[in-house]
Amino acid sequence: MASPTAPELAGRVALVTGAGRNIGRAIALALAEAGAAVVLNARRSQDEIDAVADAIGRGGGQALAVLADVTDPAAVARMVDAARARFGRLDILVNNAAVRDVTSLDAIDLARWREITGVILDGAFVCAKACLPSLRAGGAGAIVNVGGLSGHTGAAGRPHVVAAKAGLVGLTRALAHDLAGDGVTVNCVAPGLIDTVRGAASGARSAHEGQRGNVLGRRGMPEEVARAVRFLAGPSARYITGQTLHVNGGAYLG
Repeated sequence: MASPTAPELAGRVALVTGAGRNIGRAIALALAEAGAAVVLNARRSQDEIDAVADAIGRGGGQALAVLADVTDPAAVARMVDAARARFGRLDILVNNAAVRDVTSLDAIDLARWREITGVILDGAFVCAKACLPSLRAGGAGAIVNVGGLSGHTGAAGRPHVVAAKAGLVGLTRALAHDLAGDGVTVNCVAPGLIDTVRGAASGARSAHEGQRGNVLGRRGMPEEVARAVRFLAGPSARYITGQTLHVNGGAYLG
């Protein structure tokens, strides 16, 4: 049991998918700052998640870096087993893994559709299933799905991404009903335009990125999204479930 002066997530363990860079990295660092031990996942970027683990360690926290394809149930099961073997429990799941893609409908074949929706939506389902026994065991588990602005507004050239992000909202609401009796909250954070390395380096921008403004007149920072995830994963949000928290500077007022 954490002392009254301990960080709010002291003694808890979080798994963050897509944790090697940008929003996922910021989320992992924020949860570690809150006292959680963090399992860092990436599909291929071992160097990136190792770097995040090193940063957490330098800050006095604990981290475990694990490569796993979130669309592969066997790989995800092994990752969860590794988390429990290292830390003895798993209390928080952040489904952040995603693939950024801008492709017109004419150019998307079924294989590409399934690849994108598989990582974003199927991956969230696979990870939730694998983590569920551990989340239930702790009595106060939390799942936070990272959606996106386009899942609510739509966007040109991204039908696969938009459909998957919108699907995360539906999955969030459904799981909130299914898991309430187990003491597991399920929420979604929907970032707007965020200043990320990937976004700045990409020559292909979707229409909503180039044209949609917001009330605050600036892009958000990954750390601002991470703070929302930290709140929903923590003890102050135990009466919040099935909700989508928009972090978009007022680009979407829903």
